[in-house]
Amino acid sequence: MKREEILDIFKKTGVLLKGHFLLTSGKHSAQYLQCAKLFQYPEYSEMVVEELVSKFENQDIDLVASPAIGGIILGYETAKQLKVKNIFLEREEGKMTLRRGFEIKKGDKVLVVEDVVTTGGSVKEVIDLIKEKGGEVVGVGSIVNRSKGVTKFEEELKSVIKFDIETYEPDNCPLCDENLPVIKPGSRKIK
Repeated sequence: MKREEILDIFKKTGVLLKGHFLLTSGKHSAQYLQCAKLFQYPEYSEMVVEELVSKFENQDIDLVASPAIGGIILGYETAKQLKVKNIFLEREEGKMTLRRGFEIKKGDKVLVVEDVVTTGGSVKEVIDLIKEKGGEVVGVGSIVNRSKGVTKFEEELKSVIKFDIETYEPDNCPLCDENLPVIKPGSRKIK
């Protein structure tokens, strides 16, 4: 898929939002990518995930793992297209963990997927847990890469699209200067 086609899908599904947003990092932004909106539309979800899966078609993969909440549906659709097992990891008392009877077996070849990668914090926690359990991370995929190359797994990261969205420190935010209301759209709470 070409960038324009992906952006068209994002527009049709309401993924790209404009306003004044408080990001998980604590920074502010005038744009936000709410990939959860993409998954309201199975036909578009399938198309976008097919593009992601194509980047891993020559990989030997036993399992797809993703962090909750953003990666759950993406992980399912990715595993479905790859015809492999799917699990998701959740936070329990602030720490990424396996729950619900999910397991990673020693030697499992695991593809980690996340809807949007910005700092890569959640994905890094998933990677660490996979390695701790004896699994092998064979790749990392995302629909959107907003990382600007700052993740510790940049070489493994393959994305459908890259976005460079400007962010601001809260004490130096032009949106705050305009007294625009701040919206916290993500699934993680700021502590």
